[in-house]
Amino acid sequence: MSRSDLLALTADALAALANRGLVKRAAKDLDAGTAPVLELDGDGALTAVFPDGATAVLPASGGLDTATCTCGAPGKCRHRVGAVLAYQRQAAEPAGTEAAETESAPPEPEAAATPAAITDDQLRDVLGPHALKAAEQTRRAGYTARLTWPGPDRPAVAELPAATVSFLVPGLGYVHTDATGPARAAAIVLAVWAFREGEADQSPTVSVGGADSEAGLAEALRLTEQVLLDGADGADAVLRAALQREAKALARRRAHWPAGAMGDLIDQLQRYEDRSAAYDPQRLAALLTEIPARARAAAHPGGAPAAQVLGSEEADATPLTLVRLTGLGARIGTDGDRRTLELYFAQPETGMVLAIQRDWPLPEGEALTGAELAGRRLAGCKIGALAGGNTVTEAATRTAARALKLGTGRLAKTQVLPLGLAWNDLPASLRATDLDALAAELADRPPSLVRPRVAAESLRVIAVESCELLGYDPASQRLEAIVTAPGGGTARLRIEHRAAAPGALEAAERALADRPLAVAGHLHRHRGELIVEPTAILTAEGPVVPDLAPGDDAGELAAGGDGPASDPVSAAIDGAITACADLAHQGLRRSREPSRARVEAAAAELQRVGLQRAANDFVQLSKALGEDDESAKCAAWTAAAVRTAVTAELR
Repeated sequence: MSRSDLLALTADALAALANRGLVKRAAKDLDAGTAPVLELDGDGALTAVFPDGATAVLPASGGLDTATCTCGAPGKCRHRVGAVLAYQRQAAEPAGTEAAETESAPPEPEAAATPAAITDDQLRDVLGPHALKAAEQTRRAGYTARLTWPGPDRPAVAELPAATVSFLVPGLGYVHTDATGPARAAAIVLAVWAFREGEADQSPTVSVGGADSEAGLAEALRLTEQVLLDGADGADAVLRAALQREAKALARRRAHWPAGAMGDLIDQLQRYEDRSAAYDPQRLAALLTEIPARARAAAHPGGAPAAQVLGSEEADATPLTLVRLTGLGARIGTDGDRRTLELYFAQPETGMVLAIQRDWPLPEGEALTGAELAGRRLAGCKIGALAGGNTVTEAATRTAARALKLGTGRLAKTQVLPLGLAWNDLPASLRATDLDALAAELADRPPSLVRPRVAAESLRVIAVESCELLGYDPASQRLEAIVTAPGGGTARLRIEHRAAAPGALEAAERALADRPLAVAGHLHRHRGELIVEPTAILTAEGPVVPDLAPGDDAGELAAGGDGPASDPVSAAIDGAITACADLAHQGLRRSREPSRARVEAAAAELQRVGLQRAANDFVQLSKALGEDDESAKCAAWTAAAVRTAVTAELR
């Protein structure tokens, strides 16, 4: 017999299962003549005895995880990897002259086996019953997966929302995933089920499982209407407690995105109760709009899968094995009396952007700027180094919302290395070289009301071919530049002055004047133009993180041209958003004639700029406010708020 599983392992597959350094060292030892003596037992176990006295045993099943070695090295070692390489080299050697003469033409390659052939009994035997139980909870909630079907030169890969699973060799013996612990086993089960779902037509994208989403959000919708009717002032402790219970219930049912919106709604109501400056009526209105919008989109048969709209395919938290993270800069802000920080990282293997979020109370009489925070430490590493370096960690966890948590403690090893040109190695989903294609991609996305609630969803790296610095506009207090990408298209870079980062404008101006190589930042479209808010700028001298740069806002900036002309359409949309926020703040039950007058004025302005449907929605809202039907009031407000929010985003 022969070990076809070992023969099928490529150098890249071995590097994924162990690491590339072990593969190189094992190959170097074999080239130097220190090959082991191999013996293949009748049960398929391969024993390799090395000249240095170490003996590695690779059982017939279980892959490298079940292999043993007497060298004493924990986990994978060069002897285990060397045994695989030695067996492959031995199998590749000709069996002798006589055999070579009688050797026939090689057989036609068989169709690659897919993970769909793996049974639940095999999954249970290898991964245990708890893995199937955990995966079943996700299947009941529903999830989607992007599938790469196996071929002669590629393995089977399932891209799940919480992990990527690669079946490097047919079967369960050599599966690689970025998840670890119990999450790893559950991810493998979900990947197998996804391949089964798409086996009939080898579909590249499948939806698995799912339940009645409309019934699952009924209580959330009822409570949302209650808040809308009572307003921020009328949302008493009893209603806030009911909201908290429902948020927990949604999280248990894995409806992560409505649960997140409910949590943010509770936070806004609590801020109003505390008379905090961080309370935002427009944010309150947006959250009251999002929950019914998600319920409607999840129930729509022709729209996005309900699992994506509700976030039910996401794991609460996914522990990550040894992982490399590429720094994409940082953003410093203010939330009431607290200074906030967001650190951004690309995870190249999954094509995700992850974010670390922290906040600190503002000391009385102190500014606590980004430059001061850059010297503070997270997981033993300086914040400034994390924002502009390559981080390698053995203790990280990714939440459903793409928030990253770095472990601390003696066993939680995290190291930061120089960034270099790591941005060039990012996948195409994160690094853009054609800005026209990127703008089209952003335009094709669903509205933010129903998109996944993930951190830094619009953050990308843009390769820069040329940069034109437009200068600083004192009226808007922002610095602007135009960048061109190698593949075509332009984008407007916009850096706004903020007291939390007084050195940002000067640092950005210097970096943009120094022929930048690439820019990382948040993207959105406005008036048909691609707008980038930089979080980091890569120059020949290294990365620049404007928000963490030192400075006292005293430097002279090059003056820009005239500011943008006023836009009547944007002004009309802003007025409509303000009218909706005013109603949500005071409550539809408490609305009076001045509120109706603001709604009617918004309708007239929308009509004047040609937004006919939005204007009609506000006319209907004005009529509903004059009647006693509370359900009609809520329905009319929601229709107007949803259309206005989507229209604003399209602008």
